[in-house]
Amino acid sequence: MITFTYSLILFFTIIVCFIASFDKRLLFNHHFGAFIKASIIVAIPFIAWDIWFTEKGVWWFNKNYTLGIIIAGLPLEEWLFFICIPFSCVFTYFCIDKFYKLKWLVGFNNLITFITIISCSVVALLHHDKIYTLVTALITIAILIYLHFIARVNWISKASLVFTLLMLGFFPVNGILTGTGLESPIVNYNPADFLGIRILTIPIEDAIYGYSQFLLNLYFFKLFSKK
Repeated sequence: MITFTYSLILFFTIIVCFIASFDKRLLFNHHFGAFIKASIIVAIPFIAWDIWFTEKGVWWFNKNYTLGIIIAGLPLEEWLFFICIPFSCVFTYFCIDKFYKLKWLVGFNNLITFITIISCSVVALLHHDKIYTLVTALITIAILIYLHFIARVNWISKASLVFTLLMLGFFPVNGILTGTGLESPIVNYNPADFLGIRILTIPIEDAIYGYSQFLLNLYFFKLFSKK
């Protein structure tokens, strides 16, 4: 049973959202095509990042908790992670946006973008020797610069609020992956490659990583949904 741990985490993360997608008040199933295209586009660079970091030993996986199917150095479950987790996140944003427009949040786009970029820049400069911290900060900066100054989207503050709410699910999911409630973590990190600041068992970089991935998935989902 232990070998199903990672796959069960993904299953329980997505199953309720998937079933609710067919609710007549939501009809998120009509947007499955847009989501799949968006998630694949975003998954390509993030999986490449994942493979690179795994090869470098920045992080590694405890195969006792996986099915044992390895593709390009990553467990099958890790590949599915880039579909299942974004699905639940985008679905949550879709539901909140459908019933609560929250237009007043638009006024905070500049502030949130500015604070995040400055914070990530300072962290990158001070901790450039820690590769997970550095790459996460730089990727987040690049995504926010593109979304805010080039794509000129007006939903960054709304997405940030939704992501804050998603932390309620982030903590148990990422917590188990990083060792909460288990004898040993499913995902292990090299202490030399990240800040060492953890929220329970979760490296703080994981939250920023998730935020940047969420923003990018949302951007492409909206783009393909319009088409």
